[in-house]
Amino acid sequence: MSRIPRREFLNLSALAAGGALLAPRLSFASATRGKSRLVVVIMRGALDGLAAVPPYGDPDYARLRGDLALRPGGGPGGEALTLDGHFGLHPALGFLHDSFTARELLVFQAIASPYRERSHFDGQDLLENGTPRAHAVQTGWLNRALAEMPGRPAREAGVALGQNVPLLMRGPAAVTSWSPSKLTALDEDTLARITDLYAADKLLSVRLADALAGDRIAAEDADDAMMTGKPAMQSPAQPAPAAQGPGRYAEVVHAAAGFLKQEDGPQVAVFDTTGWDTHANEGGAKGQLAGRLAQLDAALATLKQQLGPVWNDTAVLLMTEFGRTAATNGTRGTDHGTATAAFLLGGAVAGGRVVTDWPGLAPRALYQGRDLAPTLDLRCVLKGLLADQLRVPTRALEKTVFPDSESARPLAGLLRG
Repeated sequence: MSRIPRREFLNLSALAAGGALLAPRLSFASATRGKSRLVVVIMRGALDGLAAVPPYGDPDYARLRGDLALRPGGGPGGEALTLDGHFGLHPALGFLHDSFTARELLVFQAIASPYRERSHFDGQDLLENGTPRAHAVQTGWLNRALAEMPGRPAREAGVALGQNVPLLMRGPAAVTSWSPSKLTALDEDTLARITDLYAADKLLSVRLADALAGDRIAAEDADDAMMTGKPAMQSPAQPAPAAQGPGRYAEVVHAAAGFLKQEDGPQVAVFDTTGWDTHANEGGAKGQLAGRLAQLDAALATLKQQLGPVWNDTAVLLMTEFGRTAATNGTRGTDHGTATAAFLLGGAVAGGRVVTDWPGLAPRALYQGRDLAPTLDLRCVLKGLLADQLRVPTRALEKTVFPDSESARPLAGLLRG
C-alpha cells in the first residue's frame, strides 16, 4: 500500500503502451450485457487535490498551506487519514479510506487533462469532449466509447437522470432521459387516460412507457431500502452531512443503483456534483470543503451498499476539470490551478495504491510558479479503464474516443484480473 516510485510509474506506462487511466445530475448508458459497470462522477468547480489527498510527507506542503495544512495521523484532532506515509486522505473521506485499506481504491495524484488554462467553462468542456482542445467537438468521449463497444444494443444506449444530458454523454450512442419529478404524483386514473391518449402515437407511447418504467425501477429500489431497514452508510470519520445535500444525493444514488442492478439495464452511469470552487474560507479538517467531501463520501458508501453484489463488478471514477493553487490566498481559500487528484473506486478495482510521479512542491517544481505540476495525463487512466472495463478496442480509443492522444499511453493494471 505504497505510492508507485517514479521508475516503476514510467515502466508501467511504457508496458501499457506495448500491450495495447452540490447539485447532482445523473446519466446512464446501456452497453453490452455483462457484469462490468462503470460510474463516472464529475466534480465541477475544480477540486483541491492537495486538500483531498494531502502530501504531508512533502517538506514544502505545510509551508504553502499554512493553517489549512493537514497533519498525518487520522486521530480525533482531524488529522489526515494515512495512505502510505507520504500521502493521506482528508478526514472527511472515511469511506474512501476504508476502501483503500480494502484494496478497492486507487488514488491518482498530480493528474490533469491536457487543459492548461484556468477557465471552468473551457476546462469542463475539454474534460468531457476528450480532445486536447476546448469546444473542438460537440460529443463526449464516454458516448463515443459506448458507440465503439462490441455488441452494443440497437435501442437507446443510455438514460440520463437530470435536467440535461452532460456533454460527456452526448454523441452517436442514443440516450434517453429521466429526472426526479417536482410535481405531485399522478393518480392511476389520470395515468390511464394519458396512456390511452398516447396509444396512437408510436413515439410518444414508447417514451411514456420508458418513463413509467424508470419511475418504477427507482421507486422499487427506494422501497427495498426502506423494507430492509439499511440506512445509507456514513463515513466513520465524519457525522452525517446536513439535510440539504444528502437528501438530493440519496435520491440520485438510490435511482442509480436501481438501474445498474437490472440484469438488462444500463452498465454505465455518470453524475455531476458541484460546489468545489473554494476561493474563500475553504477550511482544513473542518469547514466548507470538508462538508462537501463528507456528502460525497457518504453518497459513495450508499452506492456500494445499494448495489450489493453488483459492486464487485463496478468501477467508479471521480474526476475534476483542474486543481487549485499550491499556496492559499488572502481569503483562506485557493484559486484556480492545474494538476489535482482523481480516484478510481469499486470492487472491480485493483486498489490500495497511490499512483503518481510526484513532482514535489518546491518553488522550482511548481507549474508557472504557482500550481502543482501535472505529471500524469488523465487520458492514460481513461484509456486503460475503458479498455479493461468496457472492452473498447484500442484503435477506437486512439482514433475516435480520444483523438490526437498518441502521447497518452493507457495505464494497465487498474482493475482486478
